[in-house]
Amino acid sequence: MASCDIHDALRYMMRETGLSQSDLPGVGAQSVVSEILSGKRQLNLRQIRWLAERFGVSVETFI
Repeated sequence: MASCDIHDALRYMMRETGLSQSDLPGVGAQSVVSEILSGKRQLNLRQIRWLAERFGVSVETFI
């Protein structure tokens, strides 16, 4: 996944785990997740830490 951007990586992990945008409350409301996936909003450190823990990956995955 090294050639993927953050949005693609997140989208991939969501698809592989069967999660929807509303299944990521640690990131924010569904609308916030949508903006992140579309590139309109960047992840902040709190969101990155939450996602890394949720998916069992390193925080570097989202940096």
